[in-house]
Amino acid sequence: MRRIIAKYLGKLSRFVVDALEPELGLRFQGDESVAQQVLMQNWRRMALEGREKLPSFLDVGFRKYSQFEEDGILLFIFALIGTTNRKCVEICAGNGRECNAANLIINHGWWGFLFDGDQRNVQMARQFYSRNKDTFAAPPVFTKAWVTAENVNQIIADAGVSGPIDLLSLDIDGMDYWVWKGISAISPRVVVCETHNPIPPDQALTVPYDPQFVCKSENFRGASLAAMSKLGREKGYRLVGTHRFGFNAFFVKNGLGDELLPEVTPAACVNDPFSTATRAKNWPLIKDLPWQAV
Repeated sequence: MRRIIAKYLGKLSRFVVDALEPELGLRFQGDESVAQQVLMQNWRRMALEGREKLPSFLDVGFRKYSQFEEDGILLFIFALIGTTNRKCVEICAGNGRECNAANLIINHGWWGFLFDGDQRNVQMARQFYSRNKDTFAAPPVFTKAWVTAENVNQIIADAGVSGPIDLLSLDIDGMDYWVWKGISAISPRVVVCETHNPIPPDQALTVPYDPQFVCKSENFRGASLAAMSKLGREKGYRLVGTHRFGFNAFFVKNGLGDELLPEVTPAACVNDPFSTATRAKNWPLIKDLPWQAV
């Protein structure tokens, strides 16, 4: 009986914490930042023994603030290539509590420049970071902006960041290819972006450019992994992997950790069960939509 009571009390306490966090900006961290630092040191030691000693992306991913396991993969990448100014830019960061930059900002002291087109998201994010004990002294710059290929550089510059940065995160659900193509105000060392994995890995396709595009269908949005990989190569980046579901992709600037993080093909990243099933189910339904080859 005691074990049953303890079990349900534990569930209740977690429910209370989850309910309080959005309103109060609380984050019950314990020693998580210390544990992450230890992880990074271990990966650095393993790298000294050679690439064959390193784990794969499937073994390092975890989620603290990211939507899936991007938090762990990003820590792994930066453990291997190091950091410079610890600046990160995230376009379409939502409410800031679930995004790829949050863990780096909160647990590792990064300087964040975040953007979202929804005013309520921006207000929630500013409140959260201003009340968080790890960021209240210097919260990330959070800007409301509708980002297009034409205005992205001015918006980034107006936020106060330019030149070399460590990370760009891009998840627009639409114009991802065109916005990344248009970015020149910053030069990220690592780029993480969402791709549309119903599209076969050998087809470089994107939705046509429309600065007013709003995602109205899960089937017609974004760009394929092949399209983003091709654009990455044009910009001097290589695809180094994806998370286990195959659609969130990681690119590293050429010349950084080339031996430790070698280039992989889109096909090698989307043979997981989720991507395979999604492609088999949805591609026949969407292949005749007005995709643009790039």
